[in-house]
Amino acid sequence: MTQPLWTPSPDRVKASEITRFCAWLNDREGTALQSGADLREWSVANREPFWSAIWDYFGVIGEKGATPFLSGKGILGERFFPGASLNFAENLLRMGAARDPDATAIVFRGENKSATRWTWGDLEAQVSRLQQALAAAGVSPGDRVAGLLPNRPESIAAMLATVSLGATWSSASPDFGTRAVLDRFAQIEPKVLFTTDGYWYNGKRIEIAGKLAEIQADMPSLAQTVVIDYLGDATAVADGLRDASTYEDFQAPFAPADLAFARMPFDHPLYILFSSGTTGAPKCIVHRNGGVLLQHVKELALHGDIHPGDRVFYFTTLGWMMWNWLVSALARGATVMLFDGSPFAPGPEVLWDYADEERFTHFGTSAKYIDSLRKTGLAPGENHDLSTLRTIFSTGSPLLEHGFDYVYDSVKTDVHLASISGGTDIVSCFVGGDPTAPVYSGEIQGGGFGMTVDVWSAPDTPARPGEKGELVCTTAFPSMPLGFWGDDDGSRYHKAYFELFDGVWCQGDYAERTERGGYVIHGRSDATLNPGGVRIGTAEIYAEVERFLDIRESVVIGHDVDGDQRVILFVAMKPGAVLDEELKARVKAAIRAGSSPRHVPAEILEVPDIPRTKSGKISELAVKDVVHGRQVKNVGALDNPSALDHFPDLSKIT
Repeated sequence: MTQPLWTPSPDRVKASEITRFCAWLNDREGTALQSGADLREWSVANREPFWSAIWDYFGVIGEKGATPFLSGKGILGERFFPGASLNFAENLLRMGAARDPDATAIVFRGENKSATRWTWGDLEAQVSRLQQALAAAGVSPGDRVAGLLPNRPESIAAMLATVSLGATWSSASPDFGTRAVLDRFAQIEPKVLFTTDGYWYNGKRIEIAGKLAEIQADMPSLAQTVVIDYLGDATAVADGLRDASTYEDFQAPFAPADLAFARMPFDHPLYILFSSGTTGAPKCIVHRNGGVLLQHVKELALHGDIHPGDRVFYFTTLGWMMWNWLVSALARGATVMLFDGSPFAPGPEVLWDYADEERFTHFGTSAKYIDSLRKTGLAPGENHDLSTLRTIFSTGSPLLEHGFDYVYDSVKTDVHLASISGGTDIVSCFVGGDPTAPVYSGEIQGGGFGMTVDVWSAPDTPARPGEKGELVCTTAFPSMPLGFWGDDDGSRYHKAYFELFDGVWCQGDYAERTERGGYVIHGRSDATLNPGGVRIGTAEIYAEVERFLDIRESVVIGHDVDGDQRVILFVAMKPGAVLDEELKARVKAAIRAGSSPRHVPAEILEVPDIPRTKSGKISELAVKDVVHGRQVKNVGALDNPSALDHFPDLSKIT
């Protein structure tokens, strides 16, 4: 029998938010729930009373509407809280107990040694001034505001001010190339863009003024660009752009005043996040006002056991949904800990120094970071005071057994290691932690409360424990997206999640259930890339490669190695052209500049031909199967199956 790596103490279980919530539910519903396992079973069987209880227990501010709180039929027809209205910003700032205006709301550290602290009073003052400035700039409900921003306090203030007005927020990281930014933001036509004069990474000062000018030139919807000072050049950068001002000048005419919150319907567009597939522009995923709030509060409080006054950190950028998830910790009355820069500059101890000095209670990161830290040989628990640290979150890619072992051997023996998995698609999790249950190596503890999660091997066929299949959700949940921006007939949305199993959510995660009721995620079952736990598409890579006239065709895939993915680009050259080291360097540089550093291939290899389907589409999945030593499933659909003979089997690489 496998022994758990960690078992919560009776005191830890008693103090958990799950135990408190179960006791409250028992009084309200006449149930007899005692644990996370009990709550999971009841919540799935009683979705409407469960989500109604989440609203009431956590004190959501707004009009709940009349019953029923779940109406309609089928996963695409059901609606949660159809009569409700609320404002997301109001709830993040004021949900639950009144905030002490002098208590710390946000702590920030930058790689360049900059540091900032904002109290709750500071945060509300910033949001108030930005709210007035955005309204004066013409922003109203339904408008889009975008942020090309580092993970700084001003980014949170800009988001809260935007959604306080009923407008929709969307963000990306400033390391994205011009094309990658335009492929995202140009689709949604933002009225205002918040950005910085640059950013810091791995000891380098990186200016983006030229990129901003290019973005503005191809985004005529912008009525205002607001430049936050990070490098000391904000004024000069703003002066070089049209209709631009510095962050200070933008809000200067407005003094802090009482905040006004536009309460919007439960399904009003709150966020637009981006997930890029294998072809075409990135999908613009529209997320619901109330659905995001309820899902995040449930996950942070129950799965993550975050309490008022906790100090919550997640290493993320504004290009990853974990930023949105982290910011929602404000709704729990927690202090949000921000960091911008490389987690290994000047050395691997940088984030643990931060955790020690600021007394983190929760530390969130990617599985890739944990593995990279393991390879440095650093043992944070040996030379850092982590006595306040209760929980470590890991997501982005599967956390393998050696990652679990490293955390308990080298970080902290009595920490709750909560491996979680979900995605940009739902801006939340399908499976995650349970602070009332043991942690087993390599295993996610269970499905999300109120989420009918399973693993299917075929339509209507749940896989047996230990049998691999597709991770699915068989009924609706509040944070299902409204759809894709511009997908008026819903066809792209349906194809993305409901094509494999009709009427059942399936986004391409290859998984298995364990005998204990936990889950193991084995990676992606589709062709989408996932290097370092950041899901990216191949279309942006192709857009840059196609600029090289010597390259006839190309195909890019993710090669799974040691719990992570590395990007491999295969190219077929034009007659007489040579793939030498100089050309490889130029291709990588173009991809880095046009897309992002995460898109840059680890290897560029030459092949004589690229497999295509009979309809002329590149068959990435066939190449991926060959590279991983698997049988190709769609040979019959290929127009030139012999092309696969020239691709290497890299499955033995570790």
